[in-house]
Amino acid sequence: MSGDAGDKSHKATPKRMKQLRHDGALQRSQDLSAWLGMGVAAMTLSAVLATGTANAVQQLTVVRAIIANPDPAVAVQALFDGTTTILPAIAPLLVVVVIAAIGGSAAQGGIYFSTKKLKPTFKQFNLVKGLKRVFGGQAWWQGLKALLKTIVVAGVLFVTVKNITPMLLTSGGLSLHQVLDLAAGGVADLMRTAVAAGLILAVFDILVIRKTNRKQTMMSTQEIKQESKSSEGDPLLKGAIRSKQLAMSRNRMMAAIATADVVLVNPTHVAVALKYEPGHGAPRVVAKGSGHVAARIRAEATAKRVPMVADVPLARALNAACKLGQEVPEDLFVQVAKILAFVMSLRRRGAAQGVHTVPDRRAA
Repeated sequence: MSGDAGDKSHKATPKRMKQLRHDGALQRSQDLSAWLGMGVAAMTLSAVLATGTANAVQQLTVVRAIIANPDPAVAVQALFDGTTTILPAIAPLLVVVVIAAIGGSAAQGGIYFSTKKLKPTFKQFNLVKGLKRVFGGQAWWQGLKALLKTIVVAGVLFVTVKNITPMLLTSGGLSLHQVLDLAAGGVADLMRTAVAAGLILAVFDILVIRKTNRKQTMMSTQEIKQESKSSEGDPLLKGAIRSKQLAMSRNRMMAAIATADVVLVNPTHVAVALKYEPGHGAPRVVAKGSGHVAARIRAEATAKRVPMVADVPLARALNAACKLGQEVPEDLFVQVAKILAFVMSLRRRGAAQGVHTVPDRRAA
């Protein structure tokens, strides 16, 4: 048993993975959401700057005037005007960035928010696990990833600044609006190039995290058996429930015998109770059974004064062909009709109670 429990060689079941996602126990790449958000920002930056550059120039002019002639009231008003001007311009940018970040999280298995990770537990203070987090393979990957991101951003920044510096140095004849456009274009190029490289790193990060998640969520044979048992329920409890349901079904069946028109018997091994309702098609089986169930049906029929007819072939045929509540099959209509006619004649004479034999059967 202990060997099975320690041998975690099975992939996690869908139920286990769903529970781990719900609990926030699975690692996710934070880089994907961040780079997607930055990528969307880079794509929408030009549209935002098209409406925001003129406002920025106007605000810079106001700031320059305030510096030349300081006035607190004018400065506060300028701050308010600048805020109300800039926020509507960048609001669409913020919205699409948030949507992109959420999309990056959803792409890694759906959106889940769990408070379980926020609750302090003793496992969080486990020294051995803490050292593994600091010096383990995951920590080395995080360090390497941070180094690669630094190299990528620094390289892209260097190339972008190198390209834009000569243009800025020779921009003496350009207006402030043109200088801002030039700087914004450089920033957009920087962001797009950085995002392209960052997304490549994010793909590798996702692959590493998936491999780590698979390794950490492996299940033992015993864990799979335990999950299966908990999903299906305790066999003893399920057996007790089935027994109770069967008993309730039989009690309802026994209660229906009182409404039957006749009970066909075999004469001791099989019993089938039939009820005919005019306008409802063929007679219907309201009770059936063999062995001790047949004995109970006969006893109930005797107690409720329901006539019984001994017809071995017909009783066996109905017991085999019909389910409880089912109508009599067409090929047995004639034989059942003769039985019902015989029972009606017994009722007219007041001699229906007890076990009877159809006259033509007795003659045969």
